[in-house]
Amino acid sequence: MKKGLTVAQIVEICKGKLYCGSNKVICENFVKDTRQIAKNDTYIGIKGAKFDGNAFYQDAFAKEANCCILESDFAQNNAIEATTQPIIIVENTIAALRLLALYKRDHSDAKVIGVTGSVGKTSTRDMIYSVVKTHFKSLKTEGNYNNNIGLPLTLLRLSDEEAAVIEMGMNHLGEIDYLTKIAKPHISVITNVGTAHIGELGGRENILKAKLEIINGMDKDGILIVNNDNDLLHTYAQNAQNINIVTIGIDEKSDFMATDIDLKETSSTFKIKYQSMTYDVYVPVPGRVFIYNSLVAFAVGILLNINPKQIIVGIKNFELTKNRLEYLNLSNNITIINDAYNASVDSMKSSLEILGKYTSRKIAVLGDMLELGEYAKQLHEEVGEYVQENNIDILITVGQEAQNIASMAVEKGMLKDNVYTFLTNDEALLKIKELIKAHDVILFKASNGMHFNEIITKLKETMM
Repeated sequence: MKKGLTVAQIVEICKGKLYCGSNKVICENFVKDTRQIAKNDTYIGIKGAKFDGNAFYQDAFAKEANCCILESDFAQNNAIEATTQPIIIVENTIAALRLLALYKRDHSDAKVIGVTGSVGKTSTRDMIYSVVKTHFKSLKTEGNYNNNIGLPLTLLRLSDEEAAVIEMGMNHLGEIDYLTKIAKPHISVITNVGTAHIGELGGRENILKAKLEIINGMDKDGILIVNNDNDLLHTYAQNAQNINIVTIGIDEKSDFMATDIDLKETSSTFKIKYQSMTYDVYVPVPGRVFIYNSLVAFAVGILLNINPKQIIVGIKNFELTKNRLEYLNLSNNITIINDAYNASVDSMKSSLEILGKYTSRKIAVLGDMLELGEYAKQLHEEVGEYVQENNIDILITVGQEAQNIASMAVEKGMLKDNVYTFLTNDEALLKIKELIKAHDVILFKASNGMHFNEIITKLKETMM
């Protein structure tokens, strides 16, 4: 399949019209942000909550975009300057993105692996990609391009790839249904069903329902991989009919099982048992969650007929996406664990478990977990209990809800003198600078909206 589409093809696929310019121009790389445009990229104007991307079409051409796709409402209400470069007018640019991505997907022979789950989507996606690229020319979702705009833009990058690892995120019911019907995965993965977005969905059963929408885009021969240690997925796997299910697990008997696990400060080793065979696996990052990720990646590799030796090499060479469990070394042998991209109860627990393995003094800087609604107090308290269980030496919380982490940690036995609560990042930063000592290990974990990277950046400026 050719990577590019002609303007004429785009007009036909999107049921649009050519406002000006040649219909023979070839569009290969589609971009929604003028700040990211390179020469000969195709710009798609998308109207957002704060900005109307359609209004930046002239900036796109100034940066040598070869074509712009704009919405009819914008064209009707604004005097669009005719240019020598093509401008395509469509009724709705998000709908046009969907149609273009569907066209690309339907004309690609790539094996598509779809990944969703309450926590660990991105790291599982990256682990699978590290495995499949050992054997196939592969594509994956980059960054947080896992929604109704990002997923189509990812699929529009398809050319001659043989495999594509596609992440699917959601906040509400129906969103994954929309995405999976574009991606049409051959293999679907649900990492777990936790409490992320429980405030919007109203309960874990609805979260399960939302995640299971991923199978709606699979054909009858598709395969669903689930974490059998997750209570809701375990029950589903036991009772599901008319679907091919592969299970992975540590505790529950599963198709792919991890045994002999040795969790170290910065890595892990374990064995994978599959059918009558046992395989030794090394993971270059710590934490039980990455054992699950490795099991999923191994299962995907086997299902795609990749040699187990290659699969093991792929897992060994796995690299995390930036800001996901990123390790930073400051002066005086101080280690920062930056896992501040996002947070849920499960990911908080996973990060605290990793921190707890260190023998140096352990400081946890934890912020609010957002979008929990009426469950917020209960779930923050659950994290507080886990802080104490993992023998964290110093706890610093930031935010209104995170105070519940602190109060529960103290209630469970953590020394009150080692617990500090703040409402702002600046206050927390001052206390961190006051407390920090040589050889300390400091975990930063909160929802992205808490902007913990501000604290980390300022620490790096003064201590690198």
